[in-house]
Amino acid sequence: MLVATKQNPLLCELHAHTTWSDGVLGVRELCDLYGRHGFDVLAITDHTLLHDHVQSSDFDAYVREIDAEADRARRLYDLLVLPGLELTHESAEPEASGHAVALGLRRFVGMGAGLEEALRAARAEGAALVAAHPYTLADNGLAYRPTAAFATDPERWTPLLDRFELFNRTTLFPWVAEAGLPVVATGDFHVPAHLATWKTMLPCAKDEEAVVAYLRSSRPAYLVRLVGAAQLLLAA
Repeated sequence: MLVATKQNPLLCELHAHTTWSDGVLGVRELCDLYGRHGFDVLAITDHTLLHDHVQSSDFDAYVREIDAEADRARRLYDLLVLPGLELTHESAEPEASGHAVALGLRRFVGMGAGLEEALRAARAEGAALVAAHPYTLADNGLAYRPTAAFATDPERWTPLLDRFELFNRTTLFPWVAEAGLPVVATGDFHVPAHLATWKTMLPCAKDEEAVVAYLRSSRPAYLVRLVGAAQLLLAA
């Protein structure tokens, strides 16, 4: 007798912000929003900058709050909630600026030594690393986030990253597809309208270790565009 071994894909939000950085919802409110809308996985990835948002002094409290709400979200919605950070390196030169989401990060990684060292440290902690909104210099005039480091020098950065955002909300980064890089799609959630954008589906078990391991692998992720924000939010 044959037994099915394939996993049903998990609907994932892999990039989301709360009031710990620049999101409008607290951790509980964010979990409730994604839980009520049938998501399987939510990664909370608030910013850490050199001297702003989540810092070493409050990182333990940040993870404790996420874990407490993760227990509640799993009971209420069967929603898996992961901790993470958006490693945020800003520079006056767009080609030196880059953001990377570190998923499953449970020890603080700061930006004091720069982006490259932060990525190496997060990888050593076992996090899955995703290049966030990887604009090119040509796109940069249209972007309010001048983050062109990854596109400017992919040979330097690609070995340090596991995945690249092909879609951030509804913005497409064609160079990522043309380069054949492993991809995800995220809502980069800051406000409720970002719920209904491009997302990722992962065919793996619904636990933190499995999700992080899948993202760190070369296996394919599946991308899906959700319905319009107004219709989805009205259905709550």
